[in-house]
Formats: sequence, structure tokens, C-alpha cells
Amino acid sequence: MEDDKGPEYGKPDFVLLDQVTMEDFMENLKLRFEKGRIYTYIGEVLVSVNPYQELPLYGPEAITQYQGRELYERPPHLYAVANAAYKAMKRRSRDTCIVISGESGAGKTEASKHIMQYIAAVTNPSQRAEVERVKDVLLNSTCVLEAFGNARTNRNHNSSRFGKYMDINFDFKGDPIGGHIHSYLLEKSRVLKQHVGERNFHSFYQMLRGSEEELLRDLHLQRNPALYAFTRQGAGLNVSGGAASRQHWAPRAQSGHGPGCLWTVHRILAAILHLGNIEFVETKEEGPEKEGLVVAEEVLVDYVAELTATPRDQVLRSLLARTVASGGRELIEKAHSTAEACYARDACAKAVYQRLFEWIVNKINSVMEARGRDPRRDGKDTVIGVLDIYGFEVFPVNSFEQFCINYCNEKLQQLFIQLILKQEQEEYQREGITWQSIDYFNNAAIVELVERPPRGILAVLDEACSSAGSVTDRIFLQTLDTHHRHHAHYSSRQLCPTDKSMEFGRDFRIKHYAGNVTYSVEGFIDKNRDFLFQDFKRLLYNSTDPTLRAMWPDGQQDITEVTKRPLTAGTLFKSSMVALVENLASKEPYYVRCIKPNEEKVAGRLDEGHCRHQVAYLGLLENVRVRRAGFASRQPYPRFLLRYKMTCEYTWPNHLLGSDRAAVSALLEQHGLQGDVAFGHSKLFIRSPQTLVTLEQSRARLIPIIVLLLQKAWRGTLARRRCRRLRAVYTIMRWFRRHKVRAHLGELQQRFQAARQPPLYGRDLTWPPAPAVLQPFQDTCQALFCRY
Repeated sequence: MEDDKGPEYGKPDFVLLDQVTMEDFMENLKLRFEKGRIYTYIGEVLVSVNPYQELPLYGPEAITQYQGRELYERPPHLYAVANAAYKAMKRRSRDTCIVISGESGAGKTEASKHIMQYIAAVTNPSQRAEVERVKDVLLNSTCVLEAFGNARTNRNHNSSRFGKYMDINFDFKGDPIGGHIHSYLLEKSRVLKQHVGERNFHSFYQMLRGSEEELLRDLHLQRNPALYAFTRQGAGLNVSGGAASRQHWAPRAQSGHGPGCLWTVHRILAAILHLGNIEFVETKEEGPEKEGLVVAEEVLVDYVAELTATPRDQVLRSLLARTVASGGRELIEKAHSTAEACYARDACAKAVYQRLFEWIVNKINSVMEARGRDPRRDGKDTVIGVLDIYGFEVFPVNSFEQFCINYCNEKLQQLFIQLILKQEQEEYQREGITWQSIDYFNNAAIVELVERPPRGILAVLDEACSSAGSVTDRIFLQTLDTHHRHHAHYSSRQLCPTDKSMEFGRDFRIKHYAGNVTYSVEGFIDKNRDFLFQDFKRLLYNSTDPTLRAMWPDGQQDITEVTKRPLTAGTLFKSSMVALVENLASKEPYYVRCIKPNEEKVAGRLDEGHCRHQVAYLGLLENVRVRRAGFASRQPYPRFLLRYKMTCEYTWPNHLLGSDRAAVSALLEQHGLQGDVAFGHSKLFIRSPQTLVTLEQSRARLIPIIVLLLQKAWRGTLARRRCRRLRAVYTIMRWFRRHKVRAHLGELQQRFQAARQPPLYGRDLTWPPAPAVLQPFQDTCQALFCRY
């Protein structure tokens, strides 16, 4: 762990570089990386380089060193960013979010884990059971989602094949009371096939290699993944770390759900593997009525039927034919061709795995949601969001999934430009602060190329999908060429005949902010349409397994009902991205920009050319220039005074200087810090982080004195209140005693007068009981009376 008093390698903040050039940036990044300093700031943005090895940077001791500190008090670290987001949420009751971005293999998922561990560690000092429950679910859900949503790729052995955004809800005390996970675009096509050197999702291999023999026999499985079509490609590849074994996630998946849910998960995974091994052959026996399609190994149909708790004959019928409604609402059974049967089988396998993954996410959310929450308090709780989403991807062959993933990264880069670069410059202009404008690459044109109707790529793709099979992938590409012939960020082989890196009628290229990516349109329409025959939906909805039945609520729909055309995968993904960006824009953002040091995932080696490319497309150099030209911190005058007014005699407890700006100026002048700030129309702009540290230290020294002053005033108030109460009590006691004495003497006088009447002369006089204070007096009276 780097210590404040230890040797300083390079600049901990790129803003402090002597010159802002790519060479200086890379030299500082490489020097710090070689010395084990994998974190560096750009203002409040954290740059993280994946070390591909375990470093002694984490744990309870490191968490203690960052807990409660300001962002710049300690060396750059993920914990500092997590602490800043947590403090901003707790102090100002404002929602915050941490956006983790970078390409695949840059360490985004590991960064999100460390952030979750820090938030879980710094909350709940009272060890309440409810908060502990939420924290346990937050930490345990990570490995479960990794098992079912991550896979080995050529660029990352534990690559997230889905996007994850997690909201953590906090109460007014800053303790987590619940949370919610949103998942985006699971790469379900990976269930069917993978590139060379890649694997299917971890869950299949973990079940095959980590389950007991008895469980495998019940599932009709063998331990070798090479025996199954869907796992054959990655059978000889291993994955270490992360979600490497079934024993790692199975107990966590079972907690809160019962063993029945885990058994259902295993049965569904096994059914998908058996489904992938089903092959179809055409038979042609004597007579035309004998022609048709049959399953090569019908025992596999028995396995699928048993594991999905559905009738065997209906499973076989769904695989070999489909039911369609004619114009007169009459149901007709149409037999599949071999290609159609394979398509239906594959579509069913993908859909079942996707529904299983969504069910797991919903189960985690049901356990993690706040229990016993008062609905009237909705909106009063604060939130920290953590976004861990797929990085920019470029493969030898890029299809619809890579297109959506890179579009997502374009949207996040656009948000980063708006929040960090564009808004910063606009704020300086609005506040009347003089500074030099910085040029930066705005990717709005690329985002519009993809999503803007009616000629955006997604709009053209949806139009092709609605044409009921009359439009092919090739025609879709020709339409794109017609619409975007003159677009600066679009090209194809037809538009650039000399570019032999693309093929005619198959490829188009987009010039992304991260570089050029060539996409193959083969399968674009089918993947976007994402069509599954209604027969499979009804089959699984009628399963006797209640869990599996609950995954398919749309299976109860009658095939003869006229319904709207379902939304395409691209439209759904676009809507989710727009909602995600709006959600992030409504929060106070903190950024972690992850960098992958080399393609071979070798520890301790930094490929300067590879990192230079990432620094360029992440816009880090422009971010440094904006921060150097601007100011590290800016605060409205009232908020600045509210926090630091106790450090100046002219502003404590309230100032009489005419305006907040004049009061802030007097406060800074007393500290000798006026030369490091600029005064805007409504905000104070502070250039150096050291100025904030100086003010925080002055405030920290005065806090104990102010606390003692408040304690003294409160104790004096309590003492005066007690004194007034005692005086009142003694006054009441005094007057009550007077009343008792007078009453007793009056009664005694009346009896004496009655005793003097003849002829008794007081012989039958009865003495009234005397109050304690008059007892000696009454004894004396009785003695005198007896003498008398």
C-alpha cells in the first residue's frame, strides 16, 4: 500500500503534469504502473490499469485508511472514489453513481467488486441484522451473476457478457436498506456457438465438472463437456479465478431460495445441453405419407421432457412442427424442414437460457429489496448506482451483439463528454470565468447514425424485420448504403470498392470513437427479430414445474389472438440504453476509466502502443486539458459558507458583509488562499486540491472546540431547567405545608370551642391528627390541656 510518506513515483494526478502531451501522459502512466501504482487521478476521474496479479492494495486495513477522508488526502485508489460517492450521498442526500468503463479485460468487474466491498465495510457500525442481510446479498450476488453471465473470450478469461447496473438504497443514516439490479443484453447467442479459443457461459462447465456423480446421473449428463454441442468448443479450456467453480456460487444461489430452486437451475441447464445434441434427419420410406422429419436420438427428447416436466409427445411435436392460424382462425400444423427445425431448436435453447438468467436476476432482487419499507417514504431514500457494463469490442467477425455493445459504449462516451467536458466548459462561460476553450471529439454524429429515426441503422433494421421475410441481410446492407452514402463515419465495400478488408454484400464499417469496426450483416435480421415459435412458449408454460412455468407467462396467450408485433431486440436495447443514460445523468457521477495494459493478459507488462490507443479513444488527454484549464472544485457560495464559515471570525456564526461572495472573500483572505480561486456569478472555483485540504484541516481542528461549546451550552440549559423545576417544587412544598398547618389549627380551634360548652368542660375532647411539622406543638398543647 502506497503511503503518503513513501516515495512518490510520477504524478498521482495527470493534471499536475508539466506538459499535456501523449508522450508525457504515457511516461507517467508507465512509471506508476511499473512501481505498482495502478491508480492515477485526472481531477476526480480515476484511471485504473489492470495489473493481472494480486496486489496488496485492498482489505480492511486499506479501507480504514480511506474511510472518512477527502478524495485527495490519500494516494489514488478505488476506495477513495467509493468513499467520495458515499460521502456525497450521505452529506448532501443526493443520488450518486460510479460509472466504470473500458474495453473488455480492463478490470471493470473487479473494480465493481472492490467498490461493493468498500461500501459494505463502511456502513452499519451497529451490526443490525437487516443491514447485514443486504450487504451479504450485494456481495454474494456478484459470483452468481458471474457464473451465469460471464464467459471466457479471447480477450478476457472472465468477460461479462451482459451489462449490469446496480442501485443500492440507503436510509437517512447512510445504511444500505435494499438494492436492485438491472441487466442489459445478455449475449445469448453464445449458448449456441463460440469463436475459437472461447467458451460458453461458466455455468455449463461448472455444473459438469463440479457436480456430484449422483446429480449428474439424475440429469442424464456425463462430466466431459466435449460430449455436448454447446460446450464442445471450450471443453479443453480452463478458467482460473472469478467464478471458477460451482462450489463458489451454488451455496450463495441457494441462500434465500431453498434447495428446490437450485435443482430447477440444474435441470434447465441440463435440458439446454440435451437440446443442443438433438439432430434431425429426413426419412423417405415407401409412400409419400411416410416422408418427414424425425429426431436422430429420441432418448434426448425423453431427457428434455423429463427435465422440463413437460409431456414427451408435445416436446417432439414442438421440435418437428409448428402451429399456425389460418385466415379463418383455423389452427394448422405445419411441419418443419431441417433448417427450420434447427432454427427452432436453437431459438428455444437461447430463449430458455435468457429466461433462466432473468429469473436469477429477479430472484436476487426479491431477496435484496427493502423489507417492511413504508411506501410513503419512497423517493426519500438516497441511492448509489454502480455501472459495470461491457467494454468496446472488436473481433475478427463482429455481429449484431458487438454492434449493440459498441453502441452502448458510444452512449456512455457521449454522457462522459456531456458531463465532464462539454458541461464544464459551458459552466465556465455561464459563470463568467475566463479560460481557454479546449477542442474535443464529439461522438454525437455516431450515436445519431445508429439510433436516429427514420434512417438510423436500428430503424432500418426494424423496418427490414417487419417485412415478413421479404428483406434479406444483403438487402438491409444495400439500404444502409443508400441512406448513409455520404456519412463521414459509415462505409462499406460498395461505397469503397478499393477497400479489400470488407466483402461485397456482407460487411459495413463504422468509424467509432474507439476506432474502426467492421460488422458482418449475416444474421442481423434474425438476431434482431429474436423470434421464438409460440409452440415452445405454450409447452414451457404448461410445465408441471411451477418455477419453469413462472418463467413463461406469455405462453398462456392463445395463438388465434391478434396481438401487436413484439418489439425487436435492437429497439428494446435502445430503449434500455436511453433510460440508463437518463438515470445516470440525474445522479452525481464519478468515473473509473479502466485500461488494459496488454493483449496477452501478462502481469507487469504495459504495451505502450495498445494503451496509447485506449487513452486516445477514452478522451483522457482532453480530460486533462479541461481540468488544467479549469478548476478542481466548484461550490455555490452558500454551500461553501455553510461548511467553512466556522474557520473565520467574520463569518461565524453569521456574517454581516452584505453578500455571500464578500463573506467567502473575507474567509479566504484570512487563510491566505485568494490567489488560488476564481469568483463566478454564483459559485466559487478552486483550482488546486491542496486548497480544499487546507480548509478541511482548519475545519477539522475547530470541530472539537465547537462540539465542546455546544456541549457546554446544552449542559447549561439542562442545569437551568433543573434549577427552575427545583424552585417550583420547593415553592409548592412550602405553600402546601402552610395550608396543612392552617387547616390543623383551624380544626383544633373549632374543637376547643365545642369543648367549652357546659357541662362537658372538655372531658370528651378528641384531638385531630397533627401534621408531622406540628406534632411537637400538639404534644405541648395536650400537656397544657391535661394540666388545665
